[in-house]
Amino acid sequence: MKLLCYVPPGSDFETWIADFGKALPQADIRFWQEGDNAPADYALVWRPPAAMLQGRQDLKAIFNLGAGVDAILKLGDALPAGVPLVRIEDGGMAIQMASYVTHAVLGYFGRYDIYRQQAARCEWQPLPEPDKRAFSVGILGLGVLGSRIAAALHHFEFPLNGWSRTPKDLPGVRNFVGDDALDDFLRASRVLVCILPLTDATRGIVNRENLQKLQKGEEGAYLINVARGGHVVEADLLALIQEGQVAAATLDVFEQEPLAPDHPFWQEPRISITPHISAITVDADSVRQISDKIRQLEQGKVVSGIIDRSSGY
Repeated sequence: MKLLCYVPPGSDFETWIADFGKALPQADIRFWQEGDNAPADYALVWRPPAAMLQGRQDLKAIFNLGAGVDAILKLGDALPAGVPLVRIEDGGMAIQMASYVTHAVLGYFGRYDIYRQQAARCEWQPLPEPDKRAFSVGILGLGVLGSRIAAALHHFEFPLNGWSRTPKDLPGVRNFVGDDALDDFLRASRVLVCILPLTDATRGIVNRENLQKLQKGEEGAYLINVARGGHVVEADLLALIQEGQVAAATLDVFEQEPLAPDHPFWQEPRISITPHISAITVDADSVRQISDKIRQLEQGKVVSGIIDRSSGY
């Protein structure tokens, strides 16, 4: 069995190869270099160049070393037709993302951002007790990560809404299904959590029109984006925050990363910025998951996590 690996320069690919060597001791593992056209059974990649995969008909599967596949799908025709593209389904990311989102939701509900502003002005001013029934959280995307976020927030008894393409049955979550239900989902939610895959259909979905449909409450609506920067129309979000319709936003992802020093988001105190750290792939979990799936494929079994290239997830 031959494994062909690639991660961008600067990544710790030696550790990846060593870990896969331990998990699959029978495998011949190599890191792809320009001009390497030697046979391989499986490709394990993160943001690979087109030249690595173009024209390859020997691969049994391509494993994307992360949950998001928008970058690899941009290769288009360079991806060999008929070869399954398999994503990481969790890789230790779900609990991290649930913690990140829960922290942000609890912070907004408890008005801790306002208390921090008061403290900076040496003000001692308790605020009225908020009504949790009026603080509904809408989770845009109920896949593996979105479902784990919902489970975490359910523990704190927030009213939960979830939007998905197919029906989901999750404890405590009111499920809105399909494009026709998107408006109702937004109007039922005050906090919008975006955890969608980035596709042609979802790019720019967090725009002025959709953000204005959210419940406002006394302070305004809230946005938490842990998916991809391309989901948010940044100019629309900034304008709605400045207009007071959106009270605050927590953003971990951006259209261009790193976020440029002169980007106006840096100067808006109601936008909390983190550098794409809400969920980092745990190497050991990912290696274990991919290795198990390779063994299943070698036995002729069907594996989960295969991407539908037409839908983008």
